[in-house]
Parts: sequence; structure tokens; C-alpha cells
Amino acid sequence: MIWTILNLLCLVLVSVYLEVCLIKQRGIKWGAILLLPVLASGALFFFHFTTWSILLLAGVGFAMLHLGNQKVSWIFLCLFYLVEFGFCGLGLLSPQLVPQLGLMMTLVFFLAENNQRFLRRSYEESMMEYQNQVVKKQVEEVQNLYLTMRGWRHDYHNHIQALKAQLGMGQYELATEYLGRLEEDLDDIRQMVESGNVSLDAILNSKLSYAEKKEIFLNFKATVPQKLTVSDIDLCVLIGNLIDNAVEACEKLPVKDRFLRLYIGVFRKQLYISVTNATNELVRKLDDEYITTKRGNHGHGLKRINNTVEKYGGFINRKNEPGVFATEIMLPL
Repeated sequence: MIWTILNLLCLVLVSVYLEVCLIKQRGIKWGAILLLPVLASGALFFFHFTTWSILLLAGVGFAMLHLGNQKVSWIFLCLFYLVEFGFCGLGLLSPQLVPQLGLMMTLVFFLAENNQRFLRRSYEESMMEYQNQVVKKQVEEVQNLYLTMRGWRHDYHNHIQALKAQLGMGQYELATEYLGRLEEDLDDIRQMVESGNVSLDAILNSKLSYAEKKEIFLNFKATVPQKLTVSDIDLCVLIGNLIDNAVEACEKLPVKDRFLRLYIGVFRKQLYISVTNATNELVRKLDDEYITTKRGNHGHGLKRINNTVEKYGGFINRKNEPGVFATEIMLPL
């Protein structure tokens, strides 16, 4: 009798937990759908199929919570169901163990669910750290541009004072010569990149000036139409992560070995992006496993790049040879 009450409490506990989680995560409609397996589990429990009742509720509920919403490892999912079915099979072979097996199945369910919550929290914390690193780098880039602009402002003030002094003394020819030299200097003071697209110029000039500050040898060219199908936000994500990953790889090398080559243009009516940089690692197989195993900021950057390319139905190709890492991307215009 005691075992029956305990197993009934387990069934109620799992039911309440699943209802609360589903309503909180997916809305009341999913909570209503769960009532069907809850009723079916109750019927099985009434006919003394204790382990099967818990299996039905825990198995269906676990799938409703995670499949299609949270990315769960298929290996983990298969192991969970294998253990649950194993308990049911053991119950058929040894009916006297059924009451205890019901409690053990409930314990396995909550352990599995707790594991998923832990993994989700770990991923969220990792993503938060990545976002903080991105913001920190963007702040450094803005500060770099600010210092450059402040230098220009200081020089501009000095030039005005010199011209005012010459004009005040009637030295018009000297003032004219000074203006001519100043015009030549101003021609040299320009953006690093003038691609023809304002949004792309803003991203590239910010990222490349930061890379230059890190003593990375740069070779770049960018020419694109004024209007692109890629949104400014997605373009920032794509270009920003490509250059950030390249800079990150270069920083691990001596200054003399650092280089970054960038080419952006139109090829066969598609936006073609090529980034090649120095690296000290050599990866034989560049696939989803490579991206998954690249923990930290680099791994997050690779995923963001892949997601953006996939969003626009584009193509991406990565190559890694001794000392060189290259990425090519094609996006429809």
C-alpha cells in the first residue's frame, strides 16, 4: 500500500512539473495537450501498470519539453529512453520489483531534466561571456576611432591658428601655399575602406583599424553595390565575426608572422567574401564537429557566421593549411 501511494505521488509530481514547465515555456495550449498522456498514464496506473504509466508520462513529457525547442543530443535522448524501457523490461521479468522501479524511473527523469537545465544554463552563461567580449572589443574599436578623430581635431585647430596668423600679417601667398599643403594632407587622411556601401564601410573601417592597432599586416579590397540583400545587422555579424576570429588567431603569433587578407566584391551576381589569416593551428576536418569542439568565443563566432550564411541561402567554404586559415562566402544579391 505504501509503495502504491509513493508511486502515485511520483506520477502526480511528474505531471505537475511537466504542466508547469510546458505552460511556462510554450503556453497553455501545450499544457492542455499534455493532459492526454496524463490521463493515459493514470489509466495504466489504475490497472497496476506502474512502470509503464511513468514511462509514458516521463517519455512523452521529456520529448515535448525539449524536442524542437531545445537542442538535445540524440545520444543523450536515446540513453534516457533506453534506461526507462530497461526499467519496464526489468519489471516484466521481476514483478516484485515494480514498486521500487517506479521510483527509480522518476528519479532518472528528474536527473535527466536537471542535466538539461544545467547544460542550458552553461550555454547561456557561455553566450553571455561571448557577448561581453564582443561588446568589449567594440568599445576598444570605438575608442581607437575616437582617438584618431581627436587627433584630427587637434591638428585642425593648429592649422586654423597658423592660417589666421599668416592672414593677419598679410602673408597671403604663404597662406595659399599652406592651404595647398593642407589639402594634400587631407587627401591622405581618408577611410581605410571605401567600398561604395556606407554600412559595410562603417563595419570594415572599425574592424580593420582595430586589427592595424594589433600590429597585423593588412591587405584588403572591398567594392560592392550601394544596396545589398543582407541586412546591416547580419552584415555586421558576418564581417565582424570573420575579422574578429582572424584577429584572435593572429594575436597568438609573433608580430612578424601576423597577416590578414580581405576581399569583398561581386562575383557571378553574388556577394563574394574572402578572409585569409595567419594561424598556428592545423585542423584536418572542417565540419560541424570542428565548430562544436571550438569552445569559447571562436566557436560562438563560427556558429554565428554559419547561421547568417544559412539564413540567406548562401555558401561557405573553409580551408586550413599550415600557417593559413581561409574562409570563402557567397551570398545572393
